[in-house]
Amino acid sequence: MRSGLINRAVIVAVFLLLLSFGAGQRATGQWATPSVSSASSIPQAQLIQPEELNRLLKTRGVEKPLILQVGSHVLFAEAHIPGSEYAGPGSQDAGLAALHDRVAPLPRKGFIVIYCGCCPWNRCPNVGPAYKSLLDMGFKNVKVLYLANNFGADWANKGFPVETGR
Repeated sequence: MRSGLINRAVIVAVFLLLLSFGAGQRATGQWATPSVSSASSIPQAQLIQPEELNRLLKTRGVEKPLILQVGSHVLFAEAHIPGSEYAGPGSQDAGLAALHDRVAPLPRKGFIVIYCGCCPWNRCPNVGPAYKSLLDMGFKNVKVLYLANNFGADWANKGFPVETGR
């Protein structure tokens, strides 16, 4: 008798867990409004494709952006865009503070490109908060490098230049 009650209690608990998980999935699924700090909240017009950034970096006589990596330091040390700087993870207060300190003295019309590349775009925890922070500081010319899968697949594996270390 007691084991039957325990089995039913376990079944009910699992059912309730699945039900709450399903509700959470619907709330954060493809039809939900993206959080203001998610990568998906960044306007399409503010994205720069890898091919476009690579072409820009090779073009002589054009303004080069300040390129800031706002993901993990391990990823940056492994491989990053030549000339880019590590600015700290955008999903953490310390990373946002480091980003703020780096850009605070810059003119608000300066050209800045941020990127992460830690994971697929729709799961990136870093570019959304970093982008929002730059806008909140008054920066007007901010682009976010769109890396659909990750830095390796969408930049390095396409033969675009990389540096290691730091």
